[in-house]
Amino acid sequence: MTVVRGAAFIVGAHEHPRRDIPDLSVAEIHAEVALAALADAGLSPPDVDAYFCDSDAPGVGPLSMAEYLGVRSRYLDTTETGGASYLSHVGHAAAAVAAGKCHVALVVMGGRPRTLRLASGPNLSGAPETHYETHWGITDTVHNYALAAMRHMHEFGTTSRQLAEVKVAASLHAQHNPNAFLRKPVTVDDVVNSPMISDPLHRLDCCVMTDGGGAVVVAGAEVAHRLPRQSVAVLGHGEAAKGTGSDLTHTAGVWSGPAAFAEAGVTPADIDYASIYDSFTITALMALEDLGFCEKGEGGRFVQDGALLAPHGALPMNTDGGGLCNNQPDNRGGMARMIEAVRQLRGEAATEVQVPDCRLAVVHGSGGRLATRSSAATLILGREDA
Repeated sequence: MTVVRGAAFIVGAHEHPRRDIPDLSVAEIHAEVALAALADAGLSPPDVDAYFCDSDAPGVGPLSMAEYLGVRSRYLDTTETGGASYLSHVGHAAAAVAAGKCHVALVVMGGRPRTLRLASGPNLSGAPETHYETHWGITDTVHNYALAAMRHMHEFGTTSRQLAEVKVAASLHAQHNPNAFLRKPVTVDDVVNSPMISDPLHRLDCCVMTDGGGAVVVAGAEVAHRLPRQSVAVLGHGEAAKGTGSDLTHTAGVWSGPAAFAEAGVTPADIDYASIYDSFTITALMALEDLGFCEKGEGGRFVQDGALLAPHGALPMNTDGGGLCNNQPDNRGGMARMIEAVRQLRGEAATEVQVPDCRLAVVHGSGGRLATRSSAATLILGREDA
């Protein structure tokens, strides 16, 4: 599927403001963020003719939720690739809009892993690989990511203090986000002195676990241009998967990133802002390399000296605090990454972290498990006049 540049736009977006939601069902969270995103766009459920959600959506996925919201859809998508799912959904929605399959698509996620005390990461019960991997000790998501981090350190000399820079930048941004789960700034020393969870990853190298949700609305140019809110153009999209037989030090972003940049007709040097899924500090660092912001193995040096800090760092990243400090509902970070990129391109991020004249953003999500089988999806988004 190909996105025709300028054919599809994100016209509405909303992130649930709460991070602990014991009093709502998952269906109610879906409904709240969906209706708020539509209101942000100046639309309502009868305007929607396509519905996108992941496999954790309540009931019979889009069938149940579309009926619940009063949406009469002619296009449905439940692509499931973990934290990359929602970026894939937007790419698929943009392609469907460009092909005339639908006009207004609603992309929704929501979950309550904090309230329900759910384990992080994908549910591998019954998966063909489960017994092989658990036999050798990969029994939890953090062990898998630690394996990739350790190999990266061995191959390239990356250090725990360099990984910590990703968390430090996220925390310095999160202090300006009133809804962030963790708003206290931390230092490199704080990160490397926090308890070791799975060597070499410390507690502060790991993302938060929150309840919450978010939604975006994707529409064609004809709809977007008649709405009062500033739209964000979907310029490029790429997605890929990586299997166990691949090198531990790269992600599927080595394929999804170049595809998205090529489709958009831009390069990493053109990007003003980056929203990168940061389930762990190593996740973001490896993604920056694989997307082409630095050479493979140079990620540790790239993130040093405030490179990720907004508004004037070399590559401002995750200005809402990211998954490391702000929000990671349902163990999936892609939706929140898209929403903050929309804020940046609209000029609506927190004043202290708003990137001046932000015109182009990359959004990147990953899913699965970094050291074994994983997914990646990349979007290039632009200001409507970019």
